[in-house]
Amino acid sequence: MEHEAKGASYIMKRFIFSAVIVAGLFLSSSLSPSAYSQKTSNGNGNGAKAARAHSAVKLTLPLKKDSVKFAVMGDTGTGSSKQKEVADKMVQYYAAFPYEFVLMLGDNMYGGESAKDFETKFSEPYKQLLNKQVKFYAALGNHDQNLQKNYVNFNMNGKEYYRIKEGNVAFYALNSNYMDKKQIQWLESELAKDTSEWKVAFMHHPPYSSGGKHGSDDQLREVIEPIFVKHGVNVVLTGHDHFYERIKPQKGIYYFVSGAAGKLRSGDIKDGSPLTAKGYDRDLSFMLIEVDGKQMHFQAISRTGETIDSGVIVHQRAKP
Repeated sequence: MEHEAKGASYIMKRFIFSAVIVAGLFLSSSLSPSAYSQKTSNGNGNGAKAARAHSAVKLTLPLKKDSVKFAVMGDTGTGSSKQKEVADKMVQYYAAFPYEFVLMLGDNMYGGESAKDFETKFSEPYKQLLNKQVKFYAALGNHDQNLQKNYVNFNMNGKEYYRIKEGNVAFYALNSNYMDKKQIQWLESELAKDTSEWKVAFMHHPPYSSGGKHGSDDQLREVIEPIFVKHGVNVVLTGHDHFYERIKPQKGIYYFVSGAAGKLRSGDIKDGSPLTAKGYDRDLSFMLIEVDGKQMHFQAISRTGETIDSGVIVHQRAKP
């Protein structure tokens, strides 16, 4: 297979041995550039409470009935006060934009991964969202031990890579630490039979990034991009670089870097990068996304509630 040799080379560079985590923790824990357009919110008037919540934040999303609503955050697991401030802002926006789930882009735990660490770095910061039955779907980052796949609240169900379906959107969580032949074959097989209108991949390492510290992962891109292009993946969400960046469309695919929900690498986006459509590296951030038919609306929000980017992607890719 064409990807096998490339995948083997990638594995040798990526693979890092993971230490064992206490098992009881997991068992007991409760387009072209013209396809973008800037858009402001019109709301949907669902009662006085929603109206008050909407007025308390600057929402640019349409808030349509029966749309797919979710949040995105990467590189979260520090347990810091600023991570908690981002989490609090996510709760504030939830009141106006009741998203059903959150995609986690890896580096979910920095440092230790004891039961106490999972409490201080995840369940405490996001307690209010967990209490509202918001689900979290995690991908693994280079700081994460593989046994996170068994942690109940990450909803990985024992798998390092997996697919979920919400409305007209299929989401593919990938393990970019270890892109081996087995994962590549699974991804190709799943995408080949997927008739979903939207296909979204989320993983840790960015195939495209303007980061000075890390930047684009060329080896990963060599393996994964041909598969994305062949099977009509629309959007790719990544972390690893600790900032927000919207990449100019690459081969018809829209890439985002959102790796600053717990850590920030201030000033790390390269000036004048030809990849950058919009970048923000001055504060922590997260994303909100709403898919309504053939439109995907996005809003990136800073720790303090500033809208740092927003717009809409219009579905233009023909089904393969």
